[in-house]
Amino acid sequence: MKPLEDYLVVDFSQFLSGPSASLKLADLGARVIKIEKPGTGDICRHLYTSNVILNGESSVFHAINRNKESFAADIKDEADKKLIWELVKKADVVMHNFRPGVMERLGFDYASVKTVNPSVVYGEISGYGNDGPWKDKPGQDLLLQSLSGLTWLSGNAGGPTPMGLSIVDMLAGNHLAQGILACLLRKTISGEGALVQVSMLESALDFQFEAITTYYYDGKLPERSEKNNAHAYLGAPYGIYQTANGFMALAMGSIPQLGTLLSCDALLAYADAGQAFHQRDEIKAILAVHLQTNTTEHWLKILQAADIWCAEVMNWDTLMQHEGFKVLDMIQEVEMNDGFKYRTTRSPIRMDGELFKSTKGSPKLGQDNANIITKLNK
Repeated sequence: MKPLEDYLVVDFSQFLSGPSASLKLADLGARVIKIEKPGTGDICRHLYTSNVILNGESSVFHAINRNKESFAADIKDEADKKLIWELVKKADVVMHNFRPGVMERLGFDYASVKTVNPSVVYGEISGYGNDGPWKDKPGQDLLLQSLSGLTWLSGNAGGPTPMGLSIVDMLAGNHLAQGILACLLRKTISGEGALVQVSMLESALDFQFEAITTYYYDGKLPERSEKNNAHAYLGAPYGIYQTANGFMALAMGSIPQLGTLLSCDALLAYADAGQAFHQRDEIKAILAVHLQTNTTEHWLKILQAADIWCAEVMNWDTLMQHEGFKVLDMIQEVEMNDGFKYRTTRSPIRMDGELFKSTKGSPKLGQDNANIITKLNK
């Protein structure tokens, strides 16, 4: 039995941040019902930049909304609104990711929901919080990366570099799920409900706790290395380097030791540990040239034998053929109601050695209406 079985989550959220939170809850056993607008549904079904379409809809929708039910209902229609209220009354969790004020206008804000369901755990994600000059700005991932300082940590020195994932959406979703779980635990003890609020901006700032702490201590902005940067606050050799047949990653290590192991005499001159940071660009330049003289396998064999932290840089093709990936059993096949099947990741959580998998794919818009209405009328 999964830990959240018998819990009901009514999820008004759409796109990425909110649905990523409800996916976590679904994988832990909760029944998640998506409230979607008739005709269009979650905007993530269609309005996404990816050109990969699965079964007529965006690939990201399928990835992040598997293991859920869809209830198509018009919040502005009185008959549909009444049905939604019946679901809300029964819910353990109600959640959304609209801009501040939207749920108040729709009538499903925390204060309104609490009047009919006093012990509800109500979760909401905003872009920038409920106060301040940015509260009405669109909470879109790239915009949050840009405003929060994240783009000055990745890539080599020079201009800003965004991360290649919608990382702020996912962080906010994880934080909301974490807060909801904590309040569900309290609810089992005291019966008390809660309002859980997360902003994408705060999630992005929390993600940078190490860098921001350092900034407040020394007052300096992060300085990325000009070559092979992987961390703005770490010196050479930290980075990714091209070899004769691929790429390899080098973490922390003694520069003179690397010089000896790699037979690179030019590195022996950097005996002072402080040089690894203050002269990291010239050290990395030497390493970058030297490592191209042989293969990744050659260098890894030497360095791993000396317990130097290093790794081959893999893409998904090479990773998924490796036993280290296969043993994790990280991929599952799910099936939609119409029989369409696709492979995706499973929950990364194990409990008592058990993997949390589900064969239930993403829902077609409104596919669960009949079943939900039947149960509500009983």
